[in-house]
Amino acid sequence: MLGLRNIILEMIAKGADLTATMDRLCLEVEALAPEVTCSVLSVDRDGFLHPLSAPGLPAEFSAALDGLMIGPNVGSFGSAAYLRKPVVVTDIACDPRWADFREAALLLGFRACWSTPIYGELDRVIGTFALYCRQPRTPSEEEKAIVEASTHLCSIALERHERVLERERRASIDLLTGLGNRSAFGTALSLLPCDKPGTWALLILDLDNLKVVNDGFGHHAGDLLIQAAARRTEECAAPNRVFRIGGDEIALILRTPEALHDLDGFAARLLACLTQPLDCNGHSVVPKATIGGAIFDTGDRSPETVRQNADFALYHAKETGRGGFVRYWPGIDTRIIHRIAAIRDVDAALRDHRVEAHYQPIVRLDTREIVAMEALCRLRMANGGLLAAAAFCEATADIHVASELTQRMLEIVASDMRHWRERSIPLEHIGINVSLADFHGGQLDTQIASVLDGHDLPLEHLVIEVTESAYPALRDKALLDAIGALRQKGLRVAIDDFGTGDGLLMPLLTMPVDMIKIDQVLVDHLAPDGAGAAVIGGLLHTARELDIPVVAEGVESEAQAACLAQLGCRLGQGYFYSQPLDYEAATNLLLSPRNATVSIGVGGPGL
Repeated sequence: MLGLRNIILEMIAKGADLTATMDRLCLEVEALAPEVTCSVLSVDRDGFLHPLSAPGLPAEFSAALDGLMIGPNVGSFGSAAYLRKPVVVTDIACDPRWADFREAALLLGFRACWSTPIYGELDRVIGTFALYCRQPRTPSEEEKAIVEASTHLCSIALERHERVLERERRASIDLLTGLGNRSAFGTALSLLPCDKPGTWALLILDLDNLKVVNDGFGHHAGDLLIQAAARRTEECAAPNRVFRIGGDEIALILRTPEALHDLDGFAARLLACLTQPLDCNGHSVVPKATIGGAIFDTGDRSPETVRQNADFALYHAKETGRGGFVRYWPGIDTRIIHRIAAIRDVDAALRDHRVEAHYQPIVRLDTREIVAMEALCRLRMANGGLLAAAAFCEATADIHVASELTQRMLEIVASDMRHWRERSIPLEHIGINVSLADFHGGQLDTQIASVLDGHDLPLEHLVIEVTESAYPALRDKALLDAIGALRQKGLRVAIDDFGTGDGLLMPLLTMPVDMIKIDQVLVDHLAPDGAGAAVIGGLLHTARELDIPVVAEGVESEAQAACLAQLGCRLGQGYFYSQPLDYEAATNLLLSPRNATVSIGVGGPGL
C-alpha cells in the first residue's frame, strides 16, 4: 500500500497525464489484489459519468458508460455517485441496480461490483472508484483498505486535474465577457482546415464608440458596453465561435452554411442586433460597430492570410465609412498599403517638424482686396520640395495622424496670426481644413480652444472647413453635436468643395453651415449662359436666401472672375489671384499698399 501511494503521488507531483496516472493506479491495485478488476469514472458538474481508466475491462464496455446520468439504479458506479455513499453489489445477476448493464457484465464473467464515491472540494462527488469481482461476495478487509487508499489518491489526482483545466480555461477566456480570448482565437485559427475553400470565414468587429462611452460615462459603462456587444454577437452568431481579441475588437469564425452563403446579410443582421439601445449606468447608449470580413478562398495560403485579409477589410471599412461591413476583395490590401505608407510619411514629417502652413488669399471679386486666408498643409520633403495635401490625404483618415496633423497646423496658424497681429496686420480670420477623422477623435473642440487661448486669440478668428464628401458621415448626431459645440464657442463652419456631392443642397438643410466654398469643378465649367453658370447661379441665390457667404474656389482666369461677379458671387480664391504662399510671402502680400486699409474679420467687408 505504501508503494502504491508513493508511485501515484510521485506521478501527480510530476504532472503526469490524468489517464496515465489512473491507469497506473488500476494496474497497481490489480497487482495487490489479483481477484479484482479496477475501474475509475469521473462525474462532471452536470452529473454525467465519463470513463477515466479501466485497463482490465474491454474498451466497448467502458464506452457504453460514457455520458450516463448518475442515478439510484445505474449500476454500482452511478448509484454510489448519486447516493453519495459506497454501494456494494454482491450479486450482479439479481441486483436491480444492474438491470440495464447485467448482461454485459455477466458476459465478461463479473458477478460482484463494489463502488465508492470520490469527493473533491466542497464535498462534491467528482468520480467513482470500482472493483469488479468474478465471485459473488463482499470485499475483504484488505480490499477495503485498498479502496480507501485508492479513492483518496483519485481525489488528489482529479482535483489537481480540475485545477489545471481551470487554469487553462482562464488562460483562454476573456474574464470580462466570457468569450475566448486572443490566445484561444489563435489556437482555433490554427486548427481550421486549409484544403477546403469556402468552408469558413472570419469577421473582425470593432466597437466604434467605446472611447466616447468611457470618456463620457466612465469605464464601468464601457465595460457594460463591451459585455452587451459580446453577448449580442454570441447570440446572433451561434453556433459559430466568437472571441474577444482586443479592447474593442471581437472576432467571429463562421462555419455555418447560412452565414457563409450570405456573408453580407449575416453582417447586416449582426449590426442590427448590436445597435439596439443599451442602459449603461442610467445612460442610454447605442452600441456602434464596424465589421471587416474575409472568406477562406483558393488563393489563401493559410488561416493567417485570411486573418490579415479580414484586418485589411476592417481597416478599409473604418476609413471609408464607420458603421458598415466591408468584405475583402483582391486589391484592397494594395490601397491600404499605400495609405499606411502615407501615414508613415506624415508621421515622419511630424517628428522632423517638416509640416508647414501655406496661405492662399480669399479676395473680393470687385476690388481684388484680400478679405481672408485659407491655411493649406504642406510637407517639406528631404530634397527641399513641397508635398501638397492631396498627395497625403489618405493619411488623414487615420484618427491619430489627423489629430496630430491638425494640432500642428493649429499651432502654426495661431502663431502666424499672433505675429501678424503684433505687426498690426488686421488679419483676423483664417480657414483651416479638418478631416472627418478629427471629429471621430472627439477632441477637436478642445484642441482648437486650447491652441487659440494659448496665443490669446479669440475663437472667432478661425473657420474650420469640412469637405462636402464627408457630409454622409456628418449626419451622425454625435458629430453634428460636436460641430454645434464648436459654433457655440464662436467658430464658424464652411463646407469645402461644395457642389460635387450627390445631394448638392442637402447639407444646407441638415448641417450647421456658416460659409460655402464652391468647388473648382463647377468653376471650371463656367461659360456665359452655360449649364455651369446656371448651377452656380442657383447656389448663389439659395445662399443669399439663407444669408450664407459664398467663396468660389479655383478661379484661374479673368473670364471666370468676371462671370462669377456677374452671377452675384462676391468672393473668390485661386491661382488667378495668388498661389499658396509661405508665411514670409503671405506677410509681404498682406503688407502691400492695396491691403493697407482692409479690415479682415467677422463682419468685415468681405464676409
